[in-house]
Amino acid sequence: MTDEATLLYQQLKLVLIDGSGLSKDALHIYAGMAVYLVVRLGLRRPAWLAWIAVVTAALVGEWLDIEGEYLRGRLAPDTAHWHDIWNTCLWPSVLVIVERWWPQRTAAVPLTSGEDAERGLEQA
Repeated sequence: MTDEATLLYQQLKLVLIDGSGLSKDALHIYAGMAVYLVVRLGLRRPAWLAWIAVVTAALVGEWLDIEGEYLRGRLAPDTAHWHDIWNTCLWPSVLVIVERWWPQRTAAVPLTSGEDAERGLEQA
């Protein structure tokens, strides 16, 4: 099962690299941001949970990369794997930190119209 998942993951990566024309580093950055935004905005989860999803995705992706390297018999140095994890997690980490100081939206006061507006004027 692991070998099949690893091979499928490696094939998906090659399709994305060839199809997009982007570097591996750029794809890591986009993947991290995509996971963060899907969890944070799409699923409306807290920022810390979106960040954990990004870190989990980065670690699983690198684990699959290492497994693929074992299958090919060519293991990359550890620094290359940490570089990929860093690229994936950097901007989502920045967003989590910045979001703490970002002004929160407050609920807008509904505007009254028609009879409700006239009642408000009569009571004033």
